[in-house]
Amino acid sequence: MQAAKTARVAALTTGAMVGAMVGATGAQAAPVDLSTWVREGAGIWNVSPDKTSVTQTQNTTPGVFHSNTNSQGQFLSGTIRVNTSTDDDFVGFVLGYRAGDLSSATADYLLIDWKQATQSLGGCTGAVGLAISRVTGPLTSGSMAWCHQGPGIEELARATTLGSTGWADFATYTFELVFTATRVQVVVDGTTEIEINGSFSNGSFGFYNYSQANVTYAGIQQGAAPIPLPAAGWLLLAGLGALGVAGRRRAR
Repeated sequence: MQAAKTARVAALTTGAMVGAMVGATGAQAAPVDLSTWVREGAGIWNVSPDKTSVTQTQNTTPGVFHSNTNSQGQFLSGTIRVNTSTDDDFVGFVLGYRAGDLSSATADYLLIDWKQATQSLGGCTGAVGLAISRVTGPLTSGSMAWCHQGPGIEELARATTLGSTGWADFATYTFELVFTATRVQVVVDGTTEIEINGSFSNGSFGFYNYSQANVTYAGIQQGAAPIPLPAAGWLLLAGLGALGVAGRRRAR
């Protein structure tokens, strides 16, 4: 009886400690009021009555719809869907964006864009797939935005599985963006597609469209970025789990 009681106590203690550690790595999300966000550049951004989704309706030069508040240490999640089959261009996001950056010579933000199909424009080729670039100058509608080429833009990485795969017409994709001063993570449909480390300027979350109409960003939520559990923490979790299992075995 005493052995069984000891095992139960050990299991409960293990569970409490594991729960506390896992909880420390998680984040609570809250719906985002998109009616407070700001449009810059081209595009018409229509916010839904419940303020949690927005649809960009024009096929035009680069445009951004952003929160206009610093977002480092946060994550943004929701869905993205292209509601047409008549085009194949860019949808995506900006991180660390500050008001006026779209035309600023002192811009410094991250551009995550996803093209449906490879296409040439003005002598350069915009590649199919999802990529992340650093923008440090005005983002024109020429080679900078289309091909990630030219002064003021540098492509940093392409996605793990979507780097050469375009988005599909009328498909709804879930996304999560994690943005800190030293780490960026892009998750699509539960798969980590992009994860980079560096030193990133603070600024806002935003949505980005270039030459692509009828794009909806929906179910938007934001919260504190999850804290990756150090390797030592995972070892501790494993040890605690093993302790609980051993205790239950002895109790039998």
